[in-house]
Amino acid sequence: MGQQIDYIRPIYEFKKRIFHVHLKDARVDWDHLNQLGIMATPLEFHTPKLPGLEDVNWHKFFSALTDIQYQGPVVVEVEERAFEGNLDSYQAALVQSRNYIRQLLSN
Repeated sequence: MGQQIDYIRPIYEFKKRIFHVHLKDARVDWDHLNQLGIMATPLEFHTPKLPGLEDVNWHKFFSALTDIQYQGPVVVEVEERAFEGNLDSYQAALVQSRNYIRQLLSN
């Protein structure tokens, strides 16, 4: 998201080189990005979020992983500020993320 590129296409392009997948979502502040331009520091125009809470199309993402028959690990990155601060918050973030991801994989 921060690089403003298609995040699905590289899954197909680099399918034989994908061995580990990290999940995190992002909220892009488009007004701010339009003022700053894409050469700004990414955290100036986007905010890390948990999977499912913002702009990533997770259905397409997991569909692409299925298409390439990805069998490796999928790890959630907890960088959302609302869940920072203590172990209980991080654990809550992981549980919330797991529950969201399970819905996608069970369909």
